[in-house]
Amino acid sequence: MKLAQALGAGALADKDPLPPGLRERLLARDPLFVTSHWLLAGAAVAGIIVALATVRPWGAVVPRRLLLAVTWTLGIFMIARAVGVVGFGFVGDTLLLTGVRPAPPGHAALAGELARWDLLLWSPFFLLWGACWVAAGWRLGGRGALTAKALDRSGQSGESGESRES
Repeated sequence: MKLAQALGAGALADKDPLPPGLRERLLARDPLFVTSHWLLAGAAVAGIIVALATVRPWGAVVPRRLLLAVTWTLGIFMIARAVGVVGFGFVGDTLLLTGVRPAPPGHAALAGELARWDLLLWSPFFLLWGACWVAAGWRLGGRGALTAKALDRSGQSGESGESRES
C-alpha cells in the first residue's frame, strides 16, 4: 500500500489515523509523506528478505541471533500496536468509541471514523502480522543443530539420499 501511495495512488490514504493538519498534507502528497512512503516500502522489502531468511537455507548466512532479535522485536511491536499500547489499537479505539477517552475537540466525527477503521482493519492486520513474526521467531528459535541433522538425514544438504550418522 505504501508503495502504491509513493507512486501516486490514494489507496486508503484518507483512512490513516492522523490529525487533520497532517492528514491534509498526506492527501496533498507533501514531500515528507512521499519520502516516508518510499522508506516504508523499502522497510517492507527488507521485512520480506528477513522473513525468507528465517525459512530458506541461504538464511544461514545471516546470524541466527540477529534474525531472532528482528523477528521477536517486530512481532512484539506489532502486537503491542494492535492491542493499543501506543495509543491506537483495540484498547485505544474502544475507549474512544465508548466515550471513556474523549475525542479531540472539533474533530470528534473524524476521530470516531478513524477509530472504527483502525478497530476493524488496521488493528487486526497488525495483530495477525505480529503473530506471524512471533511464530517465525519461535520456529527459528527451535532450530539449530536439530535442523542441520534433519537436513542431512533427508538428503537436502547436497548429498545423496543416504543419511550419515555422526
